[in-house]
Amino acid sequence: MGMDGTRTPTKAPVLILLGPPGAGKGTQARTLEAEFGLIQLSTGDMLRAAVKAGTEAGRAAKAKMEAGALVSDEIVTRILADRLAEPDTAKGVILDGFPRTTAQAEALDAILAERGQQIDAAISLEVDDAEMVTRVSGRFTCAGCGEGYHDQYKTPAKPDTCDKCGGTEMTRRADDNADTVKSRLEAYHAQTAPLLTYYDGKNALHRIPAMGAIDDIARELAGVVHSVRG
Repeated sequence: MGMDGTRTPTKAPVLILLGPPGAGKGTQARTLEAEFGLIQLSTGDMLRAAVKAGTEAGRAAKAKMEAGALVSDEIVTRILADRLAEPDTAKGVILDGFPRTTAQAEALDAILAERGQQIDAAISLEVDDAEMVTRVSGRFTCAGCGEGYHDQYKTPAKPDTCDKCGGTEMTRRADDNADTVKSRLEAYHAQTAPLLTYYDGKNALHRIPAMGAIDDIARELAGVVHSVRG
């Protein structure tokens, strides 16, 4: 409540969700969207939408991609600025996949400052690397219906037979092997370490253990959102 007894408007938070592949960012972002009306902004989705819409930044991105070049930070930040101006972001956003570097983080700060906003929380889903290798490299799916299984945590009741559809063909993603997972984790930690330092210096960093039950992690994330909404 405000001093005059009126209800203080709820702040629209700007969150960054950090975590390596397999940490559950997508699952948790969907939960936050449903619970708080937040909008998840994925770099890839925003790029594709901007290209399809033919915006100025989208045309610039398309030209880069067609030339086989990387889309520059400047173009990505312009696309993000355009997306933040759309009305559906009024309740707050979750950024996934951006920023990836300190330079991008600084550019993002500048965009938000122009809008009178700032990063309210950079949430790092903390994982145990050895357990993540086991978790990701053990995944496989039914080729028929897409039901997911795991060598250790969720095996079919009848070996090599899908519980859901009875199919007998199982598939594994080529990059879901131990060596690839280890490499992805090492690259993630190397890339993200400067960001963690950057947001810790702004008192915006929140570390949440992400190896437990999905619902427990979701409750901790919800607590962070409540704390920054005011």
